[in-house]
Amino acid sequence: MDSHPQEAVTTAGAPAPVGPYNQAVKAGGVLYCSGQIALDPASGAMVGGGDVEAETRQVLANLQAVLTAAGSSAAQVVRTTVFLADLADFAKVNALYAEMFGAGIAPARACVEVAALPKGARVEIDCIALLG
Repeated sequence: MDSHPQEAVTTAGAPAPVGPYNQAVKAGGVLYCSGQIALDPASGAMVGGGDVEAETRQVLANLQAVLTAAGSSAAQVVRTTVFLADLADFAKVNALYAEMFGAGIAPARACVEVAALPKGARVEIDCIALLG
């Protein structure tokens, strides 16, 4: 018997996956969260109208919902990846990111500019967090 089974995490507080993946997976005391874009969990529609700050707020709310559903928190996040459609948005995204991850020990992070994100999103963030 596997002593570290995998467990999918699902919450209505974050957008439903649109492909063959889970919102997050628990494995070996660690939570691996899929990337979130600014989708409204109820309607599945993009929010923000292209405003990167509005998108970032929704992305972080979606991540928070997944973390909470898994029994984790922003304080337990150890690694994030921030994907930006335009690196010129870095300062705006970083200011909002710091509101969620700036207290205590901030997570290790990578931030990269990408050619495109799903649904025309300007920002996507994923994370890895500890459980318990």
